[in-house]
Amino acid sequence: MGAVTPPVTLSQYAPSARAAAAEAKADLVDQSHLRNMDKELIFEGLKRMYRKKILPLEESSKFPHFHSPSLNPADFEAKPMVLIVGQYSVGKTSFIRSLVGKDFPGQRVGPEPTTDRFTAIMYGEDEGVMPGHALAMQADQPFRSLQQFGNNFLSKFEGSVVNSPILRNITLVDSPGVLSGEKQRIGRDYDFSAVISWFAERADLIVVMFDAHKLDISDELKMVIDTLKPHHDKVRVLLNKADAIDTQQLMRVYGALMWSLGKVMQTPEVCRVYIGSFWDAPLANLENALLLEREKRDLIEELMGLPDNAVVRRINELVKRARSVKVHAYIIHYLRKQMPYLYKKEEKQAELIARLDQEFVACARRYSLPLGDFPNVGKFKRKLREIRDISKFSKLDKSLVAEMDKVFTHEIPRLMERAQRGGHSATPSPQ
Repeated sequence: MGAVTPPVTLSQYAPSARAAAAEAKADLVDQSHLRNMDKELIFEGLKRMYRKKILPLEESSKFPHFHSPSLNPADFEAKPMVLIVGQYSVGKTSFIRSLVGKDFPGQRVGPEPTTDRFTAIMYGEDEGVMPGHALAMQADQPFRSLQQFGNNFLSKFEGSVVNSPILRNITLVDSPGVLSGEKQRIGRDYDFSAVISWFAERADLIVVMFDAHKLDISDELKMVIDTLKPHHDKVRVLLNKADAIDTQQLMRVYGALMWSLGKVMQTPEVCRVYIGSFWDAPLANLENALLLEREKRDLIEELMGLPDNAVVRRINELVKRARSVKVHAYIIHYLRKQMPYLYKKEEKQAELIARLDQEFVACARRYSLPLGDFPNVGKFKRKLREIRDISKFSKLDKSLVAEMDKVFTHEIPRLMERAQRGGHSATPSPQ
């Protein structure tokens, strides 16, 4: 998320200084203030705020067509989600099995690429496998909008219901093993990148796994990491099978991994890298046993702490989405104003799309919007080409923008105050 530049009122549509300052403040919710808050009250407030203040502007500007589907109530209430990605045979399935403490329905383990589907590992007393079509239809699960990816994807999506203590608080999502070369195209009869993006946006934590013996980053893995860049604050790297090498080799492997990740991720902050060995067999090399045990404990603690941070994540994600919706609405408004009334609409639209990067800059300047909040130019171009006539978009409703500004200036602060009071009254401090 880019830095917020101080707004200058250039038109009647420009955001006020108060709203812009509130947006910047809302970006970073102080976790320490949310310890005693009433989570249920906050989630209900967020749902109501989204439905009344954000969704109307989403619908009028056709935000879901360009970005992600509208949110459902289950998206706010769902347990924290952990997305696990990595190339095949890095040990993703064994990692999940070690977390849940046993085999889980539908697991596939082997030396060859075995995971060809997305699997949501969820808590339940009656263990079993749930088909993706059925899982995506359940109103109490956060997977309903996955239906947009069609039957080809849903046939490669499933739920694994497991009676495991750790799953009472989190849901794990295993992804297909990332391949290289022509192999990566086999069976990918759905938009793999878009699905990864969907899960990444909703995940509370993203674990990217590497094998200590195989650090090469394939083209498809580069694409996956590229997709994860907007969510880099949620990304953790796990260097697995680290017990198979000695300390000197581990230092070299760790350095090589950090160098490779730096080239691909290109973010100012290096993500946290855990070193571990998650499988059933005893450690092959005891030289780093203490280190591996400490790293494993730290990773488990972070996973177990996700429910406590759920309130922070939900608020920050909603604020992030609200900012994206607001910028999107201004982009559509700006492009619509550039279109002629009657003639040569096709030519003008093609011209706007061709120089969209320049139009983004012009739009940001005109409405005092931070360029860091603008969407990916390439992706926006592809979606814009699917629109026959930009001038047919609805005119920007200033009242919807005003309501959106209230999210930053009034609604979020008011909700936090109410929740904090409710939390304190429910659990009074000892005298």
